[in-house]
Amino acid sequence: MEIFGSTFDDSVFVEARDRVSVTLSSYHAKSCEPEWFCESAALDTEDSLEKQKVYKFRGDLALRQGKYQKALDAYSSCLEWIPDNNLTIRRDVLEGMARCHSNLGQRERALEMAELLSKEASNTCHLTSLLLLKVSIHQHFGAIGSKMSSLEQLCSLLPFNPWHWYNLGQSCLEQLETSHAAPGSCSTQKCDSTEDQNDRQTQEQQAEESREEERIWLKACMCFIRTRLLLRILRQQQSSFVLQRSESALQRTDEVLQQLNPKENTQQTLAELLSEDLIPEKMREDNQDGESLAGFCVQSFTERWWNKISLAGVLKTDGPQHQKDAKP
Repeated sequence: MEIFGSTFDDSVFVEARDRVSVTLSSYHAKSCEPEWFCESAALDTEDSLEKQKVYKFRGDLALRQGKYQKALDAYSSCLEWIPDNNLTIRRDVLEGMARCHSNLGQRERALEMAELLSKEASNTCHLTSLLLLKVSIHQHFGAIGSKMSSLEQLCSLLPFNPWHWYNLGQSCLEQLETSHAAPGSCSTQKCDSTEDQNDRQTQEQQAEESREEERIWLKACMCFIRTRLLLRILRQQQSSFVLQRSESALQRTDEVLQQLNPKENTQQTLAELLSEDLIPEKMREDNQDGESLAGFCVQSFTERWWNKISLAGVLKTDGPQHQKDAKP
């Protein structure tokens, strides 16, 4: 009786075929000097791929050196030599052009480049890169509201990335600081004019500003509490400088929450609502890195978190106005 796995296939004992050796042609590796693409001779070629490389490398170098107009010119030339089917290089060049326009103070042109990238996005990695680019553009021009909108989309797309939540929380702090900015000194005439304007301001407008401040405060608390929950989960799998970065962010998060000063009940309510989806199995299932956008659907920030937080009624017992009223 044969034992399973004890027999041999007959092909094992077949004589090996004679192999014919083939003489390979000699190969000479191409040697390039540093920044060879900056030489004028680098464009002395009919090869469109080589020209594309030269312009792309020139643009990348100039962008890194802070020579944004020079980089923009190189990227524009590169774009002419990129074949229609090379979407990867095209996206890279368009993003570089957007960053150049941004650093040159050309906000509308930068956003136009971002819109082109949006139309060509085909997976979640493309969408993530696009949103990060928009965050960078809005940050450069001080558009805090638009920056927050892009960060909220990033939190919805990658809900278990603590750094997007942390950055959104920081943006909320920026907006709170802007609203709290004290007016500068002024002449008597100007101050009288300011008082007249304040007198004309309606109570409804003042009430709306107060409500908006409370919403931003609540969103900041929400973001930093979510950041803390995520970092505490992730640090169990971290070590070295990655762990150090998380520990530092946790310390900063605790300091900010002390500054925002939400009540203990508020922190507990927010933590319960924001930890509902923080289940390891669910976190693995919801990992959409590189997933196609065809049929892809993500709940908006408002639908997934904000509506639940708002309905919890936290602002009825806590918030900036309550903290002001509680001061002696």
